[in-house]
Amino acid sequence: MTIPAPHAAFLATAVEVLAADERLVGVAAGGSYAADAVDEFSDLDLVIAVEPSAYEAVLADRRAIAARLGSLLVAFTGEHVGEPRLLICLYGPPPLHVDLKFVQLDDAVTRVEDPIVLWERDGRLGRVLADGVARYPDPDMQAIEDRFWVLTHYVATKVGRGELLEAVDALAFMRYLALGPLALMSRGARPTGVRKLEQVAPDLARQISRTVATCEVDACLVALEVAIETYRRLRDEIAAADLQRHAAAEAAAVAYVREVAARCQEV
Repeated sequence: MTIPAPHAAFLATAVEVLAADERLVGVAAGGSYAADAVDEFSDLDLVIAVEPSAYEAVLADRRAIAARLGSLLVAFTGEHVGEPRLLICLYGPPPLHVDLKFVQLDDAVTRVEDPIVLWERDGRLGRVLADGVARYPDPDMQAIEDRFWVLTHYVATKVGRGELLEAVDALAFMRYLALGPLALMSRGARPTGVRKLEQVAPDLARQISRTVATCEVDACLVALEVAIETYRRLRDEIAAADLQRHAAAEAAAVAYVREVAARCQEV
């Protein structure tokens, strides 16, 4: 595998430093490294397996551990993405984003991808990974259906009130929550927001790009109509037969969008 020099240099140092810590059992790399797709824009996603008896101590020490791996500029934990075990780091110069996820050894079996083991103590991390199967969770179609029409109404209210920055922000959330994941899922790709949608499904990317609005009333309303159309299309294509569709909420939300549009045209 050929990777950019800053990434290679960081990994060489990190593996050497981490292997010297007796509390650690192994290091594996996921993300673009595991996919053999590292380029100059890539992050590094490292899973650091920890002896269970030392786990709490390592968590308390993880910022210091991160600082030993390179020139650490800033680091913060990943509660905002539901992963408190994660330490999100920026090193540099040159700037390099590195995610360090500290897991108890046995917990490494539960994963969304198969990382590449860079170093392990006595083969222990590899054995744990061999005991399980990676599975990235599919989008929860029911949760999306439960939320989409509420979001549709919300965007329309913000347009009606003239809070166009909020409307634009909410449209972005609709793409992240529903449109992107469903589009990727429809093509058999990992449903991670809108990431790599341009490469996986350029036709759907072009469609969803029409939901990116400027801070203008007409632009927001057009984007919202496209979001509704795209969601309906994707839902009809991939939803299971047992999906509970909220037809009344859908009708009410769509009617309200049209009402707001009519009011705005009168102004």
